[in-house]
Amino acid sequence: MDHLAIMKKSWGLIPKILNGTKNIESRWLKNKSAPWDKVKASDTVYFKNSGELIVVKAKVSKVLQFDKLNPRRVEELLNKFHRPDGIEKNKIDYYYKLFKDKKCCILVFLKNPQKVKPFSINKSGFGAMAAWLTVNNINKIKI
Repeated sequence: MDHLAIMKKSWGLIPKILNGTKNIESRWLKNKSAPWDKVKASDTVYFKNSGELIVVKAKVSKVLQFDKLNPRRVEELLNKFHRPDGIEKNKIDYYYKLFKDKKCCILVFLKNPQKVKPFSINKSGFGAMAAWLTVNNINKIKI
């Protein structure tokens, strides 16, 4: 299975994936939505910043899912996984404020990140605000 993770450019996470300082992609959710129960070890995740081309891919080595979160559990997860998630220690409070009311968290462990020749995709049918897409083969939506 292939996945596309759309990133917030201002957070500067794609360079961290490439240089190995970020080897977990976390998604914090109000409800169990994509990529919950969709991504598995050996899948491939492609990455792009919002409004830009796809530039990086990585293999999934492991997935952890947490639900029924409360603010204390969110804090525990951030403290435990902030470094491999590419979050500097001094920014934990910032992310805690963003995620403290989320009910689910999925941690996608990444390996072998690499640049790809930049390309675009046809996102129709996934919803304008979708930040994670799952397809059988990325080439089916590649433009």
